[in-house]
Amino acid sequence: MKKYLALLLTGALALGIVGCGQSKEEGTDADAAPTKEAEAEGEAVTLKVGASPTPHAEILEAAKEELAAKGITLQIVEFTDYVQPNLALDSGDLDANYFQHTPYLDSFNEEQGTKIVSLGFVHYEPMGIYSASITDLAELPEGAKVGIPADGTNGGRALLLLEENGLITLNSDAGISATKLDIAENPKNIEIVEMEAAQLPLSLGDLGIAVINGNYAMQNGLKVEDALAIEAADSLAATTYANVVAVREGDETRPELITLLEVLNGQTVADFINNTYGGAVAPTA
Repeated sequence: MKKYLALLLTGALALGIVGCGQSKEEGTDADAAPTKEAEAEGEAVTLKVGASPTPHAEILEAAKEELAAKGITLQIVEFTDYVQPNLALDSGDLDANYFQHTPYLDSFNEEQGTKIVSLGFVHYEPMGIYSASITDLAELPEGAKVGIPADGTNGGRALLLLEENGLITLNSDAGISATKLDIAENPKNIEIVEMEAAQLPLSLGDLGIAVINGNYAMQNGLKVEDALAIEAADSLAATTYANVVAVREGDETRPELITLLEVLNGQTVADFINNTYGGAVAPTA
């Protein structure tokens, strides 16, 4: 009898362990991307997309209803840094992410050994030239201090905008990676002051002008209409630094991801961007 009871207890314990394991596994499956078989049968699809809070998550939120009408449930996962959303995508925890431009993505892949690719452009955040002391670039005095971002990615972009507005001339081969050393002509002898991009709006009082990224301009209450000049939609910088939907290499043909990009490039999202950000964010489509 004791032997029989022992066998019963052992069996019950084994069933309990299996039951707990199955419950945990089912919870994991609920969060996972749907199987290829489910997609083929036309069942509802859930896409988990990582994004920065502003403006990316807000733009994704504006696309939710249209995606739902197409059988796609969009789950937005917000990140406050630029590393974790790519790592989460690479590991399979996300289906896509939307927060970065191609130069950053290329650099990340090179440094981390990841294989993440751009599915396509959605928007760009134009850089602008702002000032607390002048209302026209023609008023900029001789020898004025001109603030630009200190990082290589945005510093070259800022110099191109200064060149576009006649303040400097760069060496012909400088391109998007231009630095102060590429300045060939400086008719007003302006002093280029490099600083952390986030500090530029806070330092306008100490500068003649500053070239400020769109997101930092927005965060500090600067509006596009306040800018003395702004990047054109067809400029080299705007096309180079357009923000993309990124996916794992090999997922570029997944139908639900293609639909996601189509909706993000559609009229509903374009109207949302144009009506919400006042030109500080501009659709690429």
